[in-house]
Amino acid sequence: MKSSSSLFRETSEKKSERWMMMNIGRFSPFFLSSLCITLFFTGFFVYQNPFKSIADQNVLSFQPQIDPECDLFKGHWVPDKRGSLYTNSSCPTIPDSKNCIKQGRPDRDFLFWRWKPDGCDLPRFNPKAFLSMVRGKKMNFIGDSVARNHMESLLCLLSMEETPKDIYKDGEDRNRIWYFPKHDFTLSTSWTKFLVEERERRDSNNTGTGLFDLDIGKIDEGWFNGLPNTDIAIVSAAHWFFRPIFIHRGDETLGCIYCNLPNMTQISPEEGFKLVYSAVFKQINECEKCKEDLVTVLRTISPAHFENGTWDTGGTCSRTSPFGENKIDLQSNEMKIRKSQIEQLEGITKRGNKAKKFAVLDVTRVMQMRPDGHPNGYWGNKWMKGYNDCVHWCLPGPIDAWNEFLMAIIRQLR
Repeated sequence: MKSSSSLFRETSEKKSERWMMMNIGRFSPFFLSSLCITLFFTGFFVYQNPFKSIADQNVLSFQPQIDPECDLFKGHWVPDKRGSLYTNSSCPTIPDSKNCIKQGRPDRDFLFWRWKPDGCDLPRFNPKAFLSMVRGKKMNFIGDSVARNHMESLLCLLSMEETPKDIYKDGEDRNRIWYFPKHDFTLSTSWTKFLVEERERRDSNNTGTGLFDLDIGKIDEGWFNGLPNTDIAIVSAAHWFFRPIFIHRGDETLGCIYCNLPNMTQISPEEGFKLVYSAVFKQINECEKCKEDLVTVLRTISPAHFENGTWDTGGTCSRTSPFGENKIDLQSNEMKIRKSQIEQLEGITKRGNKAKKFAVLDVTRVMQMRPDGHPNGYWGNKWMKGYNDCVHWCLPGPIDAWNEFLMAIIRQLR
């Protein structure tokens, strides 16, 4: 049954139409045209407010479409005069250790490159459109300090549209929560070195030995307990695996990475990643308390670029321009680990209808070409003189491209 207001509007519209038909011949052409234009725009604004659509609901329709068949992660870096959406001074949340320019880095060329996929275009990051997509959602970056680095990049990009509120920081400043009230969007980090339960061995003085025991039968509850409240989880952990690690499944010892002990099965780093990520994705997929539409994004290993030594033997990363495609090693350990990570995710998604939503943010090959994007010695190092940072990424810097990838992935999954 129609409401009284609907009947009134319908009756009025019929009367207006009948009156116009009876008197159309009496109007001058100019007056008739003006009347029609007035009626058209009146109806347009009453029944469809275009400014409201542009400002919010349909903002994504103004974004360039991405060919679903295009591999976003196969391409090269091209010069870009526009640079980042933010600067090292316009984003107040950049930590000093990633604010390379503030710490004295003299060159700027590393800021003016964009990733160009072969055969298609990757749209520039649009903070307005991104916040529109994640309105009312909770996004959590789960992993080590590079995961935190990724979140800090996104925080700066989104702050160009809305200033977030800093609502939580733990005592060690490892777990953070930021809130965007206008969009009811929560952005957080959950610190975990290995994703699964871990314990560092101690010596007789109760000092850490640097030797770790991992149990792939148990998830690190520090991040997993918060998963049921999460809508989008970006999972990544890598750089802590390159040390002596004993891997267990309950009471069974499966082997050790970098141990070289007698009567101990030697496990390669890529095999270790396989065991851990297989267990992690299985737990996520079988999480009964988690939301049915939970999206889990695997961010693959981010390469370090130490040259002339390792992190503790004077290694540096002082290059100032990207590598070309012909200079990267597609058979590197990082590419092997990347393959292992992706294979475990694909193993979950092939198990049928039970699988939740999973996606890959494949940065490994992309970032192999950016030896110029690390802090190197420009990280405000007060406690470890002589050590360079060739693991994390400057802000702003090439890591900002990760969020262009993330935006494309979320849009494709909507």
